[in-house]
Amino acid sequence: MRPVPPALIGVLLGVLTLAGCGQSSTAPQDATATSPAPSSASTAGSPGSTGAAGFPVTVQAGNGPVVVPKRPERIVSLSPTATESLFAVGAGAQVVAVDDQSNYPAEAPKSSLSGFKPNVEAIVAQKPDLIVLANDIDGVVAKLGTLGVPVLLEPAATKFDDAYDQIADLGAATGNQAKADEVVTGMKERIETLAAAAPRDKKLTYYHELDSTPYSVTSTTFIGQVYGLFGLTNIADKAPEAAGGYPKLSAEFVAKADPDLVFLADTKCCGQSKETLAKRPGWSGLSAIKNDQVVLLDDDIASRWGPRVADLAEQVGAAVKKAATS
Repeated sequence: MRPVPPALIGVLLGVLTLAGCGQSSTAPQDATATSPAPSSASTAGSPGSTGAAGFPVTVQAGNGPVVVPKRPERIVSLSPTATESLFAVGAGAQVVAVDDQSNYPAEAPKSSLSGFKPNVEAIVAQKPDLIVLANDIDGVVAKLGTLGVPVLLEPAATKFDDAYDQIADLGAATGNQAKADEVVTGMKERIETLAAAAPRDKKLTYYHELDSTPYSVTSTTFIGQVYGLFGLTNIADKAPEAAGGYPKLSAEFVAKADPDLVFLADTKCCGQSKETLAKRPGWSGLSAIKNDQVVLLDDDIASRWGPRVADLAEQVGAAVKKAATS
């Protein structure tokens, strides 16, 4: 998951939602810390229906029960994670505009709309019949609600079930429930298989970097839980100040902890690599650098909680296997 500044932690998940690209001097704000209860979808139309006959449907989103009266044909997504999920469940053809951070899949109709500085007039100009966002910035949900258009607030996930529920929500809201169920089942099976195959004989520690400040994540965050599936111990858990799960670590702290593995989620936004890490004070001797255990992640995949979480799990699993046998 990641924002918008630091590697889009804020978006880090919804705020982590976004794509890793910017940085800020302030601590990341993670929607996972204050997200509403997990959402779930229920169909008010024909049981088991996924077509037009299945409407209206009521979706239990982060902003409460939302009624979608008919199958939407003009969806606006202001959340990169939601955009990925919409296309994954087969609703891509129904999406007419996505925010400026939604860069996956490539065919998503990217626009100048912002999920961090939402402009109601610009959103309305798209003539949407369904709006999906991850953050209620400046009370935008209530403002959009006065227009009579269904608005789904799908905030940053705090656990895997949240991510699965949101995909189910989007499937139900768009008339693609069957495909959404298929996506969720595939994610679960793939992640469970990867975790089960991970070697656990060696107790390995790790450091996940959100940006070069450097901010990290603790095990309580969504990202931290991904690593937890593989039996890894997070050095950031012992940080003096957890900062809501996203502590800003000192170079000395990381050097002293000397993690076995380093995962960089700031390769695109900040150009970080094993070589740049080695130039930091006291880091050239890190075990992860000397043993070539620095893993370059895709900033976007490592900051979102949609279908590609399974891709992140695969990369973590591969790194654990390599470290365990070295």
